[in-house]
Amino acid sequence: MLIASLTTFVAAAAVIGVIGYRVFRSEGRVERPPEAAVTLPAGAKVLSSAIGEGRVVLTVEVNGAIELLTFDLNTLKPLGRARLGR
Repeated sequence: MLIASLTTFVAAAAVIGVIGYRVFRSEGRVERPPEAAVTLPAGAKVLSSAIGEGRVVLTVEVNGAIELLTFDLNTLKPLGRARLGR
């Protein structure tokens, strides 16, 4: 009974130690959002947005045509543009 109690205590202490280590170690690594602005074409209307794999994709309507604009998530630099439809 004594061995089981000591084993349980050591296991619980190890779990609490790991949690505490990760909380205090990650405290200073908060990343700031990029200070950049995305420039859209004049008269553009944003229809939707999606984020995934380090990219932001905006679906915009410009003069009746639908375009997909892709930006890098960290720097907000344009990566690509695709026009859909006619």
